[in-house]
Amino acid sequence: MSEYIVTGGAPLNGAIKVSGNKNAALPCIAAALLTDEPVILRNIPEIEDVRVMLDVFTALGGEVEAPEPNVRKLHLKNIKFSEIPKEQAKKIRASILFAGPLLARTGKVILPPPGGDVIGRRRLDTHFLVLTELGAKVKVNDMFTFTAKHLVGSDIFLDEASVTATENAIMAAVLAKGKTILTNAASEPHVQDLCRMLAAMGAQIEGIGSNILTINGVEKLSGCEFEIGPDFMEVGSFIGLAAVTGGDLHIHGARISDMRPAKIAFGKLGIYWAHEGTVIHVPKNQPMEVNHDLGGMIPKIDDAPWPGFPPDLLSIIIVVATQIKGTVLIHEKMYESRMFFVDKLIGMGARIVLCDPHRAVISGPAKLQASELVSPDVRAGMAMLIATMCAEGKSVIRNVYQIERGYEHLPERLSALGARIVRAE
Repeated sequence: MSEYIVTGGAPLNGAIKVSGNKNAALPCIAAALLTDEPVILRNIPEIEDVRVMLDVFTALGGEVEAPEPNVRKLHLKNIKFSEIPKEQAKKIRASILFAGPLLARTGKVILPPPGGDVIGRRRLDTHFLVLTELGAKVKVNDMFTFTAKHLVGSDIFLDEASVTATENAIMAAVLAKGKTILTNAASEPHVQDLCRMLAAMGAQIEGIGSNILTINGVEKLSGCEFEIGPDFMEVGSFIGLAAVTGGDLHIHGARISDMRPAKIAFGKLGIYWAHEGTVIHVPKNQPMEVNHDLGGMIPKIDDAPWPGFPPDLLSIIIVVATQIKGTVLIHEKMYESRMFFVDKLIGMGARIVLCDPHRAVISGPAKLQASELVSPDVRAGMAMLIATMCAEGKSVIRNVYQIERGYEHLPERLSALGARIVRAE
């Protein structure tokens, strides 16, 4: 098992390029199943979750080529299997994204229960809702079996704005007969990327970026060449790293419109940045002080479906808040176990009161001390790494597989900015 050895106290200075959005790359890989022609995906992040998704694609009969770094050519002319391999499915929740494309193209999919981060209950009900509304029949035992002679468009109201359920519905509907209307659909940047890729393949999708999507099914999709958008979760992580280490950082390749919710949240903590084109500049000497609400009230930072503050950045903002002068309330609305890593921060010296599984009151700034940590999931793992970067002394983070599921070549990239981090077996 690999680990990071981190010596804190070094400011991060210089420039870093953003990787492709993991949460866009995964559904786009699944969407390559919808055509028998080659698909070229650019700006693919070289991370573990992508490797697992490509393994599934290969297991289903697909061919994968890597003509250059961060580029994959995918081709699945004839689907040989309709069952997702158990070994890959338990590694990654995104394995469920193959359900929609396989159902649309072959009329059948057998899916083991998907794995992924343990951050609380993560319902699959909405996936069942959207696929049955499109005409699929579902059999549930130790596996999930979906069958459909024909998929037919439908007017569907999602019971929650689930990202992956929305993506499954879109991928099934583009080849369904007739019109599909998805209301209360997720609209995150990665969902928008998937829609743009499908449009490049010949799909007819209206309302991209909104929570109401209208899809007119087509008989066939073609291949395409598509570039994955930048990972705004990674951008937010780097902003947090620069702020808590007192660095001066230029982040290249960002999509500024994706950062608007984060800018409001970081602003409540007295952290600001400037941008020019696709470059975000996080200067040193930040105020690093809580901006109170009107009347001197303690501000609240909470997550929500897009365009709210992204839940995947909540772990990052918690650590950042420990280094800010003042008190803030963090409210996690979407996952009941995501905040349980804060006991490790408390052990490092953070002043946090965990009110319940969803709310924490944080007072800072606190001097964090080095510690031995274990990464529970990809985002909490990154949050722990940020904590060790501003802590006094040498820390060890184990189970870094979880961090590397979502962040590309992290030790090398951070070392180039002045971080004292070593990856060891």
